[in-house]
Amino acid sequence: MSPASYLRGLKPDWLRDPKVWRTEVLGGLVVALALIPEAISFSIIAGVDPAVGLFASFTMAVVISVVGGRRAMISAATGAVALVIAPLNREHGFGYLVAAVILAGAFQVVLGVLGVAKLLRFIPRSVMVGFVNSLAILVFMAQVPEMRDVPWAVYPLVIGGLALMVLFPKVTTVVPAPLVSIVILTVITVGAAIAVPTVGDKGELPSSLPVPGLPDVPFTLDTLTTIAPYAFAMALVGLMESLMTAKLVDDITDTRSDKTRESVGQGIANIVTGFFGGMGGCAMIGQTMINVKVSGARTRLSTFLAGAFLMVLCIVFGPIVSDIPMAALVAVMIMVCFATFDWHSIAPKTLRRMPAGEITVMVITVVAVVASHNLAVGVVIGSVTAMVIFAKRVAHLAEVTAVTDPDGTSIVYRVTGELFFASSNDLVGQFDYAGDPGRVVIDLSAAHIWDASTVAALDAIETKYAQRGKTVEITGLNTPSADLHARLTGELSGH
Repeated sequence: MSPASYLRGLKPDWLRDPKVWRTEVLGGLVVALALIPEAISFSIIAGVDPAVGLFASFTMAVVISVVGGRRAMISAATGAVALVIAPLNREHGFGYLVAAVILAGAFQVVLGVLGVAKLLRFIPRSVMVGFVNSLAILVFMAQVPEMRDVPWAVYPLVIGGLALMVLFPKVTTVVPAPLVSIVILTVITVGAAIAVPTVGDKGELPSSLPVPGLPDVPFTLDTLTTIAPYAFAMALVGLMESLMTAKLVDDITDTRSDKTRESVGQGIANIVTGFFGGMGGCAMIGQTMINVKVSGARTRLSTFLAGAFLMVLCIVFGPIVSDIPMAALVAVMIMVCFATFDWHSIAPKTLRRMPAGEITVMVITVVAVVASHNLAVGVVIGSVTAMVIFAKRVAHLAEVTAVTDPDGTSIVYRVTGELFFASSNDLVGQFDYAGDPGRVVIDLSAAHIWDASTVAALDAIETKYAQRGKTVEITGLNTPSADLHARLTGELSGH
């Protein structure tokens, strides 16, 4: 290979191919346009000025385009993060929110290094579905206050916005329907001088780029204990949503991403965002789908430009954005809720076929999230519930059958299934200690020992037979079971 060919190979795709360049630039522009209404809406959910969400979307997208592990994925201010940190901002103020964002980023870096991405495989699908559905419900609930005690004109505007977002994609998908809806409703309200709440009523948009600074909080242990629970919840929620989105993009593009790098990258992006006064964020499923599926983007350039274009639009066109009616944003968020909710999961046909345990886990996850307004709490409770149901189900799979030799001098107990604390606790009661002959064989060739509880149960069985002068022989152990049994047998009793 010639030096020139080698150097060309080092160039990213968007530099080597003009078509890729155009795709990435247009993809970044479309995403930036779509980010504006959602970033403002999520700012309102968090109880902060629109500039805070816009700054967060700018810094998150720009930083993650460099340090993230999934190309073409969009990270920005999100409803999930807004819902987690809104109570902190409401109760303690904006300075504490910024400090929590920085601490959440640090948590994400640590969790990423520790390999938290590998733990996603332990989150059941029913919990994932509950997570998505509860997110949609909470975001919808956050819109309800914007439709109370408002001028009557707000309601037809919301309905009209929803209609536009449903019908416009049938004409073209080049321009995001939410953006079209917002532009048309803004033109109507401004042109007809309709007095309704606007974005400008919520706070001023940025007129310049954000500048770095430290959060305005006392650097004390009391501050740390105040922000730590919110920061940890934000870290978990952000990582879960980001890693789930990364997996989705992997499937769509038929490529693999570095989940550990993505986890660490999310943390770095949130730390930077916090120091620039942003509200933090994570991967956005909706904007990522616009970038990857609608625009066909595949590189980091589109992610970077999404953030860069966002700031240009705000700084140059800030006065126009301030005139956007809140009804338009409410309509956008209602549509986001509708698109986010997994309607298939509650269809009668699905519910009839789904095991009762799976439905229970999904419902418990949703109820826990909606009741606590904390997505991480719901995921933890849902996962624990799923584990309990699984353990109960597997425990019934362990069976014991006995076969007595014709000469009556020995008996063979064949144990089948998975032996762990839930199944092995009943194991001791399935042997006839008084009636069995002098030699007892326990055949475990069709079983597997998973924990110390099973070894302790086998020791108890041997002890009961020994007290009656009978011998026990354990056979058929596979290598892992034999190693665990050899290491723990006789060591678990304090008597």
